Amino acid sequence: MRKNLFFFTPTMIILISQTTLMLVYMRSWVVLILVLGSFLFVISETDTVNIGAILNFKTINGKVSTIAMKTAVDDVNSDPSILPGRRLSLSFHDANFSGFLSIVGALRYMEIDTVAVIGPQSSVMAHILSHLANELHVPFLSFTALDPSLSPLQYPYFIQTSPNDLYQMTAIAEMVTYFGYREVTAIFTDDDQFRNSISTLGDLLSTRRCKISYKAALTPDSSLSPQNLTNKLLKVRALESRVIIVNTYSKTGLLVFETAKRLGMMKKGYVWIATTWLSTVLDSTGISGNETLFLHGVLTVRPHTPDTEKKREFVTRWKGLSNGSIGLNPYGLYAYDTVWMIAYAVDKFLNEGGSISFSNDSRLKVVKGLNFGALSFFDGGKRVRAKLLETNMTGLTGPFWFNPDQSLVHPSFDVINIVGNQGRVVGYWSNHSGLTVGAPEPLYAKPSNHSSLNQRLGTIIWPGNTKDKPRGWEFSNNGRPLRIGVPLRVSFKKFVTQVNGSHDIHGFSIDVFIAAIKLIPYPVPYEFVKFGDGYKNPSYNDLVHNVAYNVFDAAVGDIAIVTNRTKTVDFTQPYIESGLVVVVPVKKLNSSAWAFMRPFTPLMWAVTGFFFIVVGAVVWILEHRLNDEFRGPPKRQLVTILWFTLSTMFFSHRENTVSTLGRMVLFIWLFVVLIINSSYTASLTSILTVQQLSSSIRGIESLITTNERIGFQVGSFAENYLKEELNIPQSRLVALGSPEEYAEKLSTGIVAAIVDERPYIDLFLSYRCQFQIVGQEFTKSGWGFAFPKESPLAIDMSTAILTLSENGELQKIHDRWLKRESCASQDSNSDSDQLQLESFWGLFLIFGIACSIALLLYFGMMLWEFGKHHSDSDTPEESQKTGSGSGSRSVRLQRFLSFADEKEEVSKSKLKRKRERSTVNGTEVDSRNRSNRIQAEEQNVNT
Repeated sequence: MRKNLFFFTPTMIILISQTTLMLVYMRSWVVLILVLGSFLFVISETDTVNIGAILNFKTINGKVSTIAMKTAVDDVNSDPSILPGRRLSLSFHDANFSGFLSIVGALRYMEIDTVAVIGPQSSVMAHILSHLANELHVPFLSFTALDPSLSPLQYPYFIQTSPNDLYQMTAIAEMVTYFGYREVTAIFTDDDQFRNSISTLGDLLSTRRCKISYKAALTPDSSLSPQNLTNKLLKVRALESRVIIVNTYSKTGLLVFETAKRLGMMKKGYVWIATTWLSTVLDSTGISGNETLFLHGVLTVRPHTPDTEKKREFVTRWKGLSNGSIGLNPYGLYAYDTVWMIAYAVDKFLNEGGSISFSNDSRLKVVKGLNFGALSFFDGGKRVRAKLLETNMTGLTGPFWFNPDQSLVHPSFDVINIVGNQGRVVGYWSNHSGLTVGAPEPLYAKPSNHSSLNQRLGTIIWPGNTKDKPRGWEFSNNGRPLRIGVPLRVSFKKFVTQVNGSHDIHGFSIDVFIAAIKLIPYPVPYEFVKFGDGYKNPSYNDLVHNVAYNVFDAAVGDIAIVTNRTKTVDFTQPYIESGLVVVVPVKKLNSSAWAFMRPFTPLMWAVTGFFFIVVGAVVWILEHRLNDEFRGPPKRQLVTILWFTLSTMFFSHRENTVSTLGRMVLFIWLFVVLIINSSYTASLTSILTVQQLSSSIRGIESLITTNERIGFQVGSFAENYLKEELNIPQSRLVALGSPEEYAEKLSTGIVAAIVDERPYIDLFLSYRCQFQIVGQEFTKSGWGFAFPKESPLAIDMSTAILTLSENGELQKIHDRWLKRESCASQDSNSDSDQLQLESFWGLFLIFGIACSIALLLYFGMMLWEFGKHHSDSDTPEESQKTGSGSGSRSVRLQRFLSFADEKEEVSKSKLKRKRERSTVNGTEVDSRNRSNRIQAEEQNVNT
């Protein structure tokens, strides 16, 4: 160490500087040289290692830390294994809540050769003094200045020796997410530490789809008046959010809760989360009976320290160290460990050959009359800083070493619920595993797991002494109901309509909204505000923008959920499916007796018939020599060929093929017949059952390729979609205002098609059957109710709509307003989908003619055969019995019927026998005798 020939305080420096200026002004250079010479120093070694501390003695942490650090110095000096032959000396400086005094204290330590400074206590001064530390290479260590923006890259010589507020804000953000809240209000003191911490909290919440909806910044303690605080809390009370984060000093924080209690903000429905200042009060001073009235149910966090034997021993010693004046809190433990951390680092530095020496910095010169020559540069500061960051020890706070980013390992917090005057630990948060009900130490040996399924806290008593989790938001109590914007439609009024002669608004969309809002478990005052002039449908984009700009608190109606709208507002769950479709005119196919001929062209019929004949001839040629079924008289073979080839049409041919070539040809032909039959059947079915379009448009793709004009509904998003997404020019688009105009423009051909949303078109087609949807829906969306971004009411309304869908009420509302009646009922009554006789009488005529011809030919042949039979079988005796040559008509008819009933072979046999009996001429007798003689001779020969 170095001995000063003269010791100067900062006040003396100022006086000397002023004197110097006077001497310069008097042009007395000799006196100036004498004054500057007083800053010469002689460097010598000493056995004392000086460290300093800058604290606010009157604060809780100032009192606790002072006791803890003095105890740590005594323990270090009594341990022969640490800094042997040297003595650790700690001096304190009371900043007394003054930034100026903090600077004075820091300058004082830079003059007396201090190897490290513990402090400052506030982040406001840490930002300032860190520049001094960087310049003189003297490490500053703080366990209370925890501003996340104190970056080690910018301030390498400033070291935070307890978990900084980044981790505390992460713990709070995960608590907010765990409880499912979307918005919070932040009350904080407007200085570097608390402001930057709240900014960090906002960033963390945004990554979890939450946000800070309002920031109530408080002036520092000295200038905060009760009226100012009351006004701030009144603004907070008027907000919808009931989740409030309090990040401030302990004195201000207690005043915030006391005022909140007086304003009725500590009742059921509120969520209050305080940062570590409240746990510090709880541990060190306790909560008085009066304070329990306004702190009951509040949540807070506390730096977590493992329950070790070393910690328990120190807690036991604490009562004697503090004489019962103040309780121990975690920051007292970190203060104790910080002293030991410095001792270990300096000891290691010295053991490795380092020496504690200081020198003048040539860069520190007189600047505008101020002499900084008394400030000394720590020669070994860079190496001591490195040894500090290499610390690896187990202290009262558990494992104590640093990550590469200069943060402490295993940052963790206790989650505490204030119940009465006690603090109940309901869980823990760690950077390793998030929220847990058990201590984090056993989890460090397992893989990190932040899964939402593993996040858990114990039972919490909330403000109002309830265990039911608050909803987290309420309607502001300013007496104004929600202003619900409703589009005043002039067409398709079944969705939204105003009752004639009254101000009541009804319709499908309105009834769904009313039914859903009745399911919300809290009262929602609202009033409908009409949007539109009543002469044309309003712009729905403008309606949504009014919600985004807070002109309306919500919008209810047939509002399509599309991308550009979701960027500015939040929509509920869709209550009806929607999507753009194309509508065109249609005409039904006129019934025709020859409709069955339409599937094939005449040429197709001719070619098909020709190939039937060709196949028969080819198979006959291939089978004739091998197959007996294809042999015989020419007449029989011709019939076989014709029958075989025609029967293949129905796969009912009975002739077998035996040749390989014949089977191959037949196999291929049967496959061709299968394709022809299937195609014929499908085509005929389509012709007889499907309506035929009056245009070539088959969907949106074919509509785009044409130059036809397209109609759309005024106010619908269809216009923008057609122009911006499908690049259809404006000149092709025609705005239409009503279903009647739809029908007129389509029927007259002014527009070739209409593009609109499916619910409108379904209602339009329910009583206009001459039009039809073509193609598929080319967008998929739905209708919902619009609310401002992050509105919790949108979530509750979505839940209510899902409930309506599940219990069937939504479908009942749909049927009440949108049930298809006219066109649908006509179709069902007339059975228009059934096939009529007119489409088939040609087939029946052909079949009837074929049957008639076949019967005529058959009866003609029968009469010819009967006549032949009758003429040969009538004898003179029989003719005499009938009374005439032709016989009576009745007898003749009976004979004909008997003849027709007999089998052909029997009839031929009778005819043959009668001929033999009726023959009396000699030739026939001789032939009979000759036959008898031949038979007799044959019998004799055989005998």
